[in-house]
Amino acid sequence: MTKATTIKAATRENWIENTFPEWGTWLNEEIAAAQVPSKNFRIWWLGNTGIWLKTHEGTNLLIDLWNGTGKRTHGTGLMKEGHQMMRMAGVKALQPNLRQQPFVIDPYQMEDVDALLVSHIHSDHLDIHTAAAVLQNASPDTKFIGPKQVVETWIKWGVPKSRTIILRPGDEVTVKSTTIKALEAFDRTALLTVPADQKLAGNLPPEMDDLAINFFIKTSGGTLYHGADSHMANLFTKHGNDHDIDVELINYGENPRGISDKLTASDVLRSAEDLQVKVVIPLHYDIWTNFAADPNEIMYLWRMKRESLQYQFHPFIWQVGGSYTYPADQDRFKYHHDRGFKDAFENDPDLPFSSFL
Repeated sequence: MTKATTIKAATRENWIENTFPEWGTWLNEEIAAAQVPSKNFRIWWLGNTGIWLKTHEGTNLLIDLWNGTGKRTHGTGLMKEGHQMMRMAGVKALQPNLRQQPFVIDPYQMEDVDALLVSHIHSDHLDIHTAAAVLQNASPDTKFIGPKQVVETWIKWGVPKSRTIILRPGDEVTVKSTTIKALEAFDRTALLTVPADQKLAGNLPPEMDDLAINFFIKTSGGTLYHGADSHMANLFTKHGNDHDIDVELINYGENPRGISDKLTASDVLRSAEDLQVKVVIPLHYDIWTNFAADPNEIMYLWRMKRESLQYQFHPFIWQVGGSYTYPADQDRFKYHHDRGFKDAFENDPDLPFSSFL
C-alpha cells in the first residue's frame, strides 16, 4: 500500500498497512542472505522464545514464533474465566500483560522453512499466523513438529495431518542436516491450562508430555537446548548428563507477587550449571510488560559467583532481532545491533565549512 501523502489518505488502515510489522522484511532478507560459516550454526531472536535457526548446510528451523499481542483494552477489568494464572493464585483482576516488543519479522514473507517447531500449547508460542504463513510459503516437505496437543491444534486449524510429527520425550526426528530430540518439559503453568469449565482441584492434571516438550537440536556446528517456558527443575541435571549441550535458551522474567511462571536470575544460572552448557541465553523477559526483567541481573550474579562456584559457562545478553553464531560468537557477552556508518568519510562530505565537523 502506498504511504499517505495527504490528510485524506492518512487512514487507520493505511497506517497499519505501512507500519506493521515494524521491521518490514529487513530481517527476512537478512536471514535469507546469511551464509553460515562451516562448523557453526546461527540463530536469530524473533521475540519471546521465537527463534530462527540456520545451519551451514542451509537447513532452516523456526521455533515458537508468536505474531500476536497481549492486552489491548481494559475491558471488564477481570481475567478470563479459567485462566491458568487465575487457577495458580486465585486472582480475578485483569493481568496487565501488554506486548512490549515490535514485530521484527514478516511471517507471510518467510521462505525456506524446513520445519516449524512449537514447544507447547500456550498461544504466545503456538500461533495461527505462523502456521498459516509456513503452510502457504514453505515447500510440501516442510514439517510441523510438536507435542500431541500442539499437533492436534494445527490439524484443527487446517494443517494437513500428513505434514505433522508428534514428539514425546525421547523421540528423535531428522530434518535435513539437523537432528531434533524431544526432552521433558517442566512447564507447570501449562498443566494448569485446561478448558474453562474443567476443575483441577481434586483431580489429576493433564499429562505434561502431551502439552509441552523441550528441544535438543544437533547441528554440524554444535548443539542447542531450547527450554521454552520450563520452570526450574532438578531434571535439568539429567538432561545435562545425557546430552552434550553447547547453547541453552531459557525463559527468564520478574515474577509478579504470588506467581511463579518464569525462571529468576539465579534459576537461569542454576539451569545452565545443571545442563553443563557453554553459553546460556535468557529469553521471554522482553515481551510482557508485567514480567519485564533486567538481564544485567544475571550478569551481576554470574560475576559474583563464577569464581567460588567455578562456572564453566557464561551468559549472553541478546537483543530482539539480533543474531548469534556458535561457536564464532562464543566469547561474546552482550549483543548490539549493527551501528552502521562503516563507510564514514570514504566519500567527501557535502558541507559549507569543515568547521561543521
